[in-house]
Amino acid sequence: MDDTQPFNIVLVEPEIPPNTGSIARLCGATNSVLHLVHPLGFSTDNKHLIRAGLDYWQFVKIHHWQSFDAFLQAQQELQLFFFTTKVTRKYTSAQFTPGGYLIFGKETQGLPEDVLQLYADRCYTLPMKNPNIRSLNLAMTAGIVLYEAFRQCATE
Repeated sequence: MDDTQPFNIVLVEPEIPPNTGSIARLCGATNSVLHLVHPLGFSTDNKHLIRAGLDYWQFVKIHHWQSFDAFLQAQQELQLFFFTTKVTRKYTSAQFTPGGYLIFGKETQGLPEDVLQLYADRCYTLPMKNPNIRSLNLAMTAGIVLYEAFRQCATE
């Protein structure tokens, strides 16, 4: 794995503080960069957010973006990977590269439909074995995807 090119986790308008806090902790543990796209559904001093990240906040690199458009314009054509429940292409078929951006939508609505259409060839899902369950928790999904990216990029 190339540690000089950290992965990036992008949360678009996250709504649930403990999810964002857990993902921040994940980013700190893996030297990944967390990108928070506003508006957020909570204050960054929310006690549940802080508690979920424990005392690891000092180890998390965080970038704030005023909008998803601002984020996308700044990234140009970098390695962007979008995750949604609205496609059938499995996350394991993505060809991750170090420095890639793993992009997740808000917990209640996912990513905007126009983004899914524009980047249709870069959208992936985690398949659910039980058709009665729509999706996994956002923090769990981010962890699974990030470690798959690390597995694919491992050189050891």
